[in-house]
Amino acid sequence: KTFTRERVFEAASQGNAALLDGLLEYLQLKGKRLTSPEFTDDLNGKTALLKALLNLRDGKNDTVKVLLDVAARTGDLQDLINASYQDPFYKGQSPLHVAIERRSFDHVKMLVQNGADVQAKANGTFFQCNTGLGFYFGELPLSLAACTNQPEIVSYLMGNPHRQADVTDQDSRGNTVLHTLVVIADDTTDNTDMIARIYDQILVQHFKSEAKTVQLEAVENNQGLTPLKLAAKLGKIGLFRHILHREFTDERMRPLCRKFTEWVYGPVRSSLYDTSSIDTDQRSSVLEVVIFGKDVPNQPEMIQIEPLRSLLQDKWDRFASKLFLINFLFYLAYLGIFTTVAFYRKEGQPPFPIEHVPLDYFRSCGEFLSVSGAMWFFYKAIIIFKRNPPNLKALYMDGFSDIIFFLQASLLLLCALLYACGCREYVGFLVVSLALAWINVLYYSRGSRQMGIYSVMMQRMILHDLLHFLCVYGVFLFGFSAAVVTLIDDSFPSQNQLPNGTGPRARSFEAEPFTCKKPSYNDIRFTTLELFKFTIGMGDLEFTDHVQSKEVFYILLILYIVLTYILLLNMLIALMGNTVEKISKDNENIWNLQRAFTILDIERTLPKCLMRKLHSGSSKTVCFTAENKRFLRLFDLRVVETNWKQWRSDLGYVQDEDPGDTMSKSQSNSQPQGTSRTRPPHW
Repeated sequence: KTFTRERVFEAASQGNAALLDGLLEYLQLKGKRLTSPEFTDDLNGKTALLKALLNLRDGKNDTVKVLLDVAARTGDLQDLINASYQDPFYKGQSPLHVAIERRSFDHVKMLVQNGADVQAKANGTFFQCNTGLGFYFGELPLSLAACTNQPEIVSYLMGNPHRQADVTDQDSRGNTVLHTLVVIADDTTDNTDMIARIYDQILVQHFKSEAKTVQLEAVENNQGLTPLKLAAKLGKIGLFRHILHREFTDERMRPLCRKFTEWVYGPVRSSLYDTSSIDTDQRSSVLEVVIFGKDVPNQPEMIQIEPLRSLLQDKWDRFASKLFLINFLFYLAYLGIFTTVAFYRKEGQPPFPIEHVPLDYFRSCGEFLSVSGAMWFFYKAIIIFKRNPPNLKALYMDGFSDIIFFLQASLLLLCALLYACGCREYVGFLVVSLALAWINVLYYSRGSRQMGIYSVMMQRMILHDLLHFLCVYGVFLFGFSAAVVTLIDDSFPSQNQLPNGTGPRARSFEAEPFTCKKPSYNDIRFTTLELFKFTIGMGDLEFTDHVQSKEVFYILLILYIVLTYILLLNMLIALMGNTVEKISKDNENIWNLQRAFTILDIERTLPKCLMRKLHSGSSKTVCFTAENKRFLRLFDLRVVETNWKQWRSDLGYVQDEDPGDTMSKSQSNSQPQGTSRTRPPHW
């Protein structure tokens, strides 16, 4: 028989092993192999084994075993079983990848037993992240099995006696299998349950086989992110919550816990949380990733997850609230100096010499302090913009206080420059900067819950409802203003152009040596201002007679009033009322996010020695024993929660510790209710 690539591929696609009778003898006679160019696809490097695995029927294809036997007899079994696609689209996809994708456990075992490379990487375009063309699974066979919810294959690849998969191996993005699970999570209930189950399975099996604690979760990808930090950055709130609340009831698996329940008494639960890589005492902490991260989805909701919520509240109660109050008092003092200097400024040509002592000295000192404060605000705003460049989403979440501080400082510095150059126009920049400085007092409203939520609501209305209203209203205002200016008749003499003695004012003031000049409606700026008065109900229907067609003029005027004063303004009021009802809960979450941003911003300004004191003495060392080995873990935060919905199912979970003793230690005046940093009971 004569065998060609087409004949072998046809037999593999049909699963007809009879068509391959005599293949071994033919290859031995011709000195060929199944990996020879004559039996591989010229375009993509596909082999007969890949063809057979792609055409499984009910998980079976009889030609697979025949091809493996033939390759073993011709001496190219390893080459055939690890031959992968070579085209850029599917590059690196091996038979093991295909068998896993086809969900054939039997063929996976067959390939691994015959020497398949369990670390083969499929890195073609189809398998890359964010290409929109295919499915990203982390390139490795183990990652593919995990991402497609095949726990049996995952367990086999990690524990088979032939060649076990290296769980710490990374793909081209530096992602391990745990990183990959985080990437494909989508926060739906089914997906989160599946991902969490596979995630825990990999952790437990790796811990049992390698006798390690949580080193697998400490592996960082190319961005320097662990799986937990990656979940925080991508906003995968379901899996993020699961990792933070991970707790195993099996005593041997306790070293893998990030949460440990001390005791449960009715609806009250006391839990210890491991805040390693979460608190800001470590580099690129989870708190910083969530709060300062760029375009983090579910950002306000994520900081409400324990232990982040209690950790932030603890920081606020211990030092941030006091420092925030001090900053507010300093700002009020600065604002008072700035206002006084602006109000009692000198008239005339700047710069002004020091003449009157001591008043001019006080004025000069006030000006120096005002400009120094502006330099500080400018520097701080630049640092914030460098860390988080302003965009529409950042404005919607964090508000526009940083931008207003930046504008206030920039205008005042420009004012100082004009003042030094002797330009009297410095006054305009001065008064605008002063107005913005008073508006910035609202920034400190985030220290109060009620005022903070009110400020958030106002900011969101300005950025949403009012901004949309102004866009539409600006079109109407400019359009109708241009139409009215066009109707003005220049040939008709205006009031101030009448000859002496012919106008009504001339009869009253015949001896007046000057004529009264009135703004002309030929000026579109003046006409725009007059039309704006109609929007707020202060217009005059007969504000000019100098029009060519009064009928058209009044039609335009009435139409403008109907569209703006009656329609747009009332729509704005209705939309604002609807916005208040819709976003009442979101406002509190955004206020919490703004306060969290303030807490970490204050913490960053503290000296390192003081930071160490704030974090010292808060860790508790807990010793776990698993299979004659001791594991020391640090639990940094105790949280006491009340959950009436779950308390019935927790009645049988009471620990040996006495809740009364623990509560008496944890509920001190210096700690927030529900949070404690004191040492837990005996272990």
